[in-house]
Parts: sequence; C-alpha cells; structure tokens
Amino acid sequence: MSAEQQAIVAKLNQILEHELAGVVRYTHYSFMVFGYSRIPIVGWFRSAATETLTHAHEAGEMVTHFGEHPSLGIGGLLETSKHDIHDILLESLEFERQGVEYYYDLLALAEKAKLVFVEEYARRLIAEEEQHIGDIDKMLRKPGQIASVV
Repeated sequence: MSAEQQAIVAKLNQILEHELAGVVRYTHYSFMVFGYSRIPIVGWFRSAATETLTHAHEAGEMVTHFGEHPSLGIGGLLETSKHDIHDILLESLEFERQGVEYYYDLLALAEKAKLVFVEEYARRLIAEEEQHIGDIDKMLRKPGQIASVV
C-alpha cells in the first residue's frame, strides 16, 4: 500500500472514531431534553445518531476496501454537564464542524492520490455535514431571526 493510501486509511479511521463518538453523543443528548419541545428535539437527535452510525459504517467499509482493519476506538466524548438545549446545540455544532474538517482533509488526500471514488465519498459527506451545520445554525436562531448566528 502506498504512503498516500496509508494516509487515507488513517484519516478514514479517524473519521470512523469521530462518527462513533457522535452516535454516543447524539444518543445521550436525546435523553437530556426536557420541556415543551422535547418530542421533536429528541426525534432530531435520535435521527442524527442514526445518520452518524451510517457515516461510521461507510468509513469502516472504506477502510476494508483498502484491505485494512477498521479502528475499534471511539473519538473524544465530552460531558460538559450543560444540558440546556442551547448548550447542547453549540456542542453539536462544534462536533459537526470537526467532522466536516476531517472530510475536507480526506478530500485533499484523495485528490493527491487521484482516487476519485474516495473524492466522491468525501464530497458527499462534506455536503451532508455542511447541511447539518446549517440546520443547527437555524435551530440556534431566535424565532423571527433570519441572519445566521454561526
């Protein structure tokens, strides 16, 4: 395996660990929502956990495509003990921003290695993560506020 492919596998394993941490994070957040808007917010967090697990599956499959072993690790888990929806959304925003950064790193590695299928994978996940960032930004706005807060 070339050095470029090794770098891609290392980045994919970092992504896998990050996404697995996201599954735990979003599941935990779903438990900590209280108040009038609980049901739709819990649904959103649980949907995010499911989608994040799908992203982890895809990263692991990409690792095995290269004949390598997917990581059994999990990315950093943060417990701030802040369970206000605003604080949880800010943590989610930071998580999504970190994820999109990892996918941009992967895209750069794939472009250098001229691996179009990895490029396309990275581009698709960048688009999804950037949409999540936009969704969280909208949730952080006050009713009637149109301008972005991020």
